[in-house]
Amino acid sequence: MPTIFITGCSSGFGLETAKLFLEKGWRVIATMRQPTPDILPVSDQLTILPLDVTDPQSVQSAFAQAGEIDVLVNNAGFGAAVPVELTEPETARQLFETNTLGTLATIQAVLPRFRERRSGTIINVTSSATLKPLPLIGVYRASKAAVNALTESLAIEVAPFGVRVHIVLPGRSPETSFGNNALPHLRGLDNADYKPMIEGMIAGFRDANGPVTHSVDVAEAVWRTATDPNAPLRIPAGEDAVQWMAEAGQV
Repeated sequence: MPTIFITGCSSGFGLETAKLFLEKGWRVIATMRQPTPDILPVSDQLTILPLDVTDPQSVQSAFAQAGEIDVLVNNAGFGAAVPVELTEPETARQLFETNTLGTLATIQAVLPRFRERRSGTIINVTSSATLKPLPLIGVYRASKAAVNALTESLAIEVAPFGVRVHIVLPGRSPETSFGNNALPHLRGLDNADYKPMIEGMIAGFRDANGPVTHSVDVAEAVWRTATDPNAPLRIPAGEDAVQWMAEAGQV
């Protein structure tokens, strides 16, 4: 029975991905900072573990408890909606520590096993926002774009060892907690120059009309990536992400 290890399973993309792989008969290691067992179906194939990707001891403990795994999905992360000029240094550090360095930490934890076994798959969930410049999420975009760059180099490094590495790029999703988590970091509503831009962004977060990404889109993209040995390096997830990727000339 293949095993998948997923970070950030408390809601949204991670939660939906864990559910899908359970339905498909996989063994699922679902991790989250504060485990909430009742959000996932009761199953002998499910293990829920605490994991804070910014804490080295937490990372070490989670992978020790997980045992052998076949697929690592780096989904844990958060966003911040704030102009670059007004981004607090602590917010910038948190974004990179979670989104970028947290991803690096789990990769480094699992790669020795994959390399020794000459098999394994790493899937990094980033964002289609990295495909074109957008206002007010500059530092968030930078943290996710860094993961894209890391993944591209990593894919070349580990291919000789039989290890696959991929990027899943979701679009804007009204079903996730991204907007709610990003807004507490918001700065600039009291700034006459930035206020109109910020108010427009807040309205956009809450607008479910037009092409969007649903959590199931991301889960299905992860499933495709995990099960298709010929999957491309980059896979868009969601109608809007597909459009943006085509516009960027990456499809």
